[in-house]
Amino acid sequence: MIRVTALTSGQNVPPRRFRVQQFIRPLNQLGIEVSEHCLFMSKYASAPSPWLRPVWGAGKIFGRTPGLVASQFADIVWLEREFLPGRFTLEGLTGSKRLFDVDDAIWLAGSPNFSEEIASRCHGVIAGNQFIADHYKKLGMHVWVVPTSVDTIRWNPAENNRRDRWTIGWTGSKTNLEYLYLIERPLADFLVHHRDSRLLILCDERPVFNKISDAHWQYERWSPEKEIKVVQQMDVGLMPLPDTNWSRGKCSLKMLLYMSVGIPVIVSPVGHNREVLKWDEVGFAANDDHEWYQALSTLFKDTDLAVRLGNAGREVVREHYSVHKTAVDLASIFRDVASSS
Repeated sequence: MIRVTALTSGQNVPPRRFRVQQFIRPLNQLGIEVSEHCLFMSKYASAPSPWLRPVWGAGKIFGRTPGLVASQFADIVWLEREFLPGRFTLEGLTGSKRLFDVDDAIWLAGSPNFSEEIASRCHGVIAGNQFIADHYKKLGMHVWVVPTSVDTIRWNPAENNRRDRWTIGWTGSKTNLEYLYLIERPLADFLVHHRDSRLLILCDERPVFNKISDAHWQYERWSPEKEIKVVQQMDVGLMPLPDTNWSRGKCSLKMLLYMSVGIPVIVSPVGHNREVLKWDEVGFAANDDHEWYQALSTLFKDTDLAVRLGNAGREVVREHYSVHKTAVDLASIFRDVASSS
């Protein structure tokens, strides 16, 4: 049994949930024993007041102590991103064989070269997509591409698809609301002209719309207990993004979650979204307000098409982005690293 210590960034942090936690049991079945040490609060949590920031940061570092100690007895240390956002701190004090798991273009924010500093002290980088992999390969790092994946046993289509109103859905964290606002105009126009439709938002913060009437949308506060049920209420899932390097580092998690419950998607064809779209006809790519509106109209009018695209999307996730498949790939990486000198 290969012993792996995973150092993760907070209970509900998406990289922890979708790139580490959901693999612990299947990896154990493959001979990889993962012991997770999760930070007691999210590393992204803000201090309650500016003068407490130094103490807040010190507390987060101190909270890593049990994981640092445990890592000394592991065969491999699995670093879920950096310990503190945008900074190199104590990563080099963990066990000797380290793997740096990166699912965003984190080198674009924070202290200069902090992620490169961490990577240089690791055996290799587990990259969420090819764009991330290419960045670290330029540094001469050993890199494996491992996509963000979904547990298709838990994330599955709703048993009852009957809904009172046709539902356009978006799920994400408050830091990503700015992307949703990029398509507020076509959403507002569509909702005005299709009164039997609604917009459903699942987020940790209530959005503030300037163009969409309160009568046309519903907000659900995110929680791990309700997220699957809320996404299952959607008829189409949205993932708008600007065409930037930061967006190219995204690993299409929203898109994959929608697809896993069998609904079609409308997405910006940016970064890994473009790669997912290549697998099969799972939805529409939209580049401007007109295309967003037209894609919504097409799916609203053609329910057979929506069902076909949704079914295809679920099969793409099952075949290429399922926890079962990715766990096998991760186990192979851990075995290679454990046996290396």
